[in-house]
Amino acid sequence: MAKNKSVAPVVKWVGGKRQLLDEITPMLPKRITSYCEPFLGGGAVLFSVQPSKAIVNDLNSDLITVYRVIRDDVESLIESLKKHENTSEYFYAIRDLDRDKAGYQALSQVEKASRTIYLNKTCFNGLFRVNSSGEFNSPFGHYKNPNIVNEPVLRAVNKYFNTKNIEFYNEDFAETLDRVGKGGFVYLDPPYDPVSDTASFTGYSKGGFDRDEQIRLKRCCDELSKRNVKFLLSNSATEFIKDLYQDYKVVIVKAKRAINSDATKRGAIEEVLVRNYGIE
Repeated sequence: MAKNKSVAPVVKWVGGKRQLLDEITPMLPKRITSYCEPFLGGGAVLFSVQPSKAIVNDLNSDLITVYRVIRDDVESLIESLKKHENTSEYFYAIRDLDRDKAGYQALSQVEKASRTIYLNKTCFNGLFRVNSSGEFNSPFGHYKNPNIVNEPVLRAVNKYFNTKNIEFYNEDFAETLDRVGKGGFVYLDPPYDPVSDTASFTGYSKGGFDRDEQIRLKRCCDELSKRNVKFLLSNSATEFIKDLYQDYKVVIVKAKRAINSDATKRGAIEEVLVRNYGIE
């Protein structure tokens, strides 16, 4: 089945996997009948594989709202996106809508999805980040011509979601993994173990993802193996992660990371790809 090249990420996400697809793709099982991704984010791997059957999840409810609206009402979303303005004053007014909890909940699903995409396209570095109260807190990006309304991609993703069996969830990753049947394949892209005390990419949802969560995820991977479910996991190549997954096949790859307040620290860093199966 030919893949549609227009089916691509609609948001830029911290730790997005577009730049690692060349390393990830050869490690995927040759045949994937059932796909699962519990930390969906921007969905680069999902949109590259384009499986016919998939279970996808993200703890960020705003992100899952975006995907559901693209599936259910993409034309209304496109019309809403066309109304946004690329000015600092307008940006902060839209960003601050979630400070009024009752007012934010009163927004329609289309309005919420439109706000998330708009902020993602116009905020600094496309960094979706929330504070401890779950409020979006990235600053205005001052981009001259951000691509707020990417109609071809939005419509292509809408068609993909509606012609294939894609289930969306907004829950804890362990609950999503329990949904995977024997013979399924799981791609795991959790928030990464920080490579230093100051590096942390866990602000994409309220709550964070610490080492206790990394250990809990590894135990879930052990359970997947017992259930004959294949998994491929991405993470940073810290000693903690390499030690945690030492019983599995671990490959170190170089990934370019652009998100760092210090431009001199942007560049290639080591990441791991961990799997519980052999390459056919």
